[in-house]
Amino acid sequence: MLLTVEKLIYGGDGLARLPADERGRGKAVFVPFVLSGEKVEAQLTEQKPGFARARVQNIVEPSPHRVAPSCPYFGECGGCHYQHADYAHQLTIKEEILRENLRRIAKLELQCDVQIHAADPWNYRNRTRLQIRTAPQFVTGYFRLSTHEVMSVEECPISSPLINRGIDALWRTGRAHRMPAGIHELEFFANADDSQLLVEVSCTPDARRAAVREWAELLRTEMPEISGVVAFRAQTQHAGKSGGRVPQPEKLLVHGDEHLIYKTQVADYRVSAGAFFQVNRYLTDELVKIVTNGQSGNLAVDLYSGVGLFSTALARDFRHVLSVESSPISTGGLQYNLPSNAEVIQAAADQFLSGSEKSGRVRNGKVLPQAGTPDLAVVDPPRGGLGERVAHLLAKLGAPRLVYVSCDVATLARDLVVLLAEGYRVREAHLVDLFPQTYHLETVLHMER
Repeated sequence: MLLTVEKLIYGGDGLARLPADERGRGKAVFVPFVLSGEKVEAQLTEQKPGFARARVQNIVEPSPHRVAPSCPYFGECGGCHYQHADYAHQLTIKEEILRENLRRIAKLELQCDVQIHAADPWNYRNRTRLQIRTAPQFVTGYFRLSTHEVMSVEECPISSPLINRGIDALWRTGRAHRMPAGIHELEFFANADDSQLLVEVSCTPDARRAAVREWAELLRTEMPEISGVVAFRAQTQHAGKSGGRVPQPEKLLVHGDEHLIYKTQVADYRVSAGAFFQVNRYLTDELVKIVTNGQSGNLAVDLYSGVGLFSTALARDFRHVLSVESSPISTGGLQYNLPSNAEVIQAAADQFLSGSEKSGRVRNGKVLPQAGTPDLAVVDPPRGGLGERVAHLLAKLGAPRLVYVSCDVATLARDLVVLLAEGYRVREAHLVDLFPQTYHLETVLHMER
């Protein structure tokens, strides 16, 4: 069938429509790897009551922005979505999607320009996660598009050059039949100048420590730039409140270092295996400036602070900073990275905002008093966003200035419904392209009451 693409939507697909029927406008059809305005011949792959999915068989009328993809895996691999569009057009697509989601979900028509911060569109990732299978034969790579089938990948043009060398070394150990059973996932993390790698390995419960250690030694011999290999093994702990058995990772072994030092213009950050850190090696300093420049005062609160990327910068211009992070792995680095005028609070955001963490706020054996209303709150939640409860609690905190850093425009827009109703307004909007070639985008909103 012949389809005309109306626009691209969040998630990477293009939106087209089936022919209109007696009920009016035709059913929506979602089609990957197309561009707005293109006419394509497509085949339906899925029919649902409210929508359909299709795949392209032929581009009848291509967009002027269409280019030849640089990666041989594009279209099969589920990692990239926009390699068929020139980079300038990728930024246009993302701005349109950002504005459309804010308009549709939050009923917000931005009154300010969206400031766009572009990246080098290739070799930008400092962190890359690979799936590994050892039977019936060794394979490593990414999930095939819309499946959990591991697709063999031997190079990744959006990952750093050193990570690509790591992928090559991984293949060499696999082809030599030296990869032990029980390793199912591996993540490479490169430092700022792409000179060192930290390797984080996820293992099944039956993985043998001795076999994993032997392989780690071999991998580090193959590639001296690997400063350390840290392996985690899934374990089943006691039943939680839900009644289910919740798998928790256990540190199986550390071979070499278990952290990297990541240098930025503001500070050198200790980042341990398993801790969160931004993935774009070209835009880390730019992101910190966007979030923190021009901010000052008595007290700043940094929620979901990770290892302190923003907190450390805020501490230069605020008398005191509260850095709130729930992950024990991240808070270890946070304690190390923060200056003396910043305080680590290991708690979930809702615990901190509701005050239930106060008994845990101790320094030098003394219980710390309640800090009072901050001049600034910074939030950088995971992809799921704040959620309604945390958004309401955040508004109740009463900070006159709020910076929301988001990696998901849909959950950002949902949270804005609450924050706008509570009296916040958007003063600045930034689109930071941390993820070229993909549909993902980072948004930074400066808000005030």
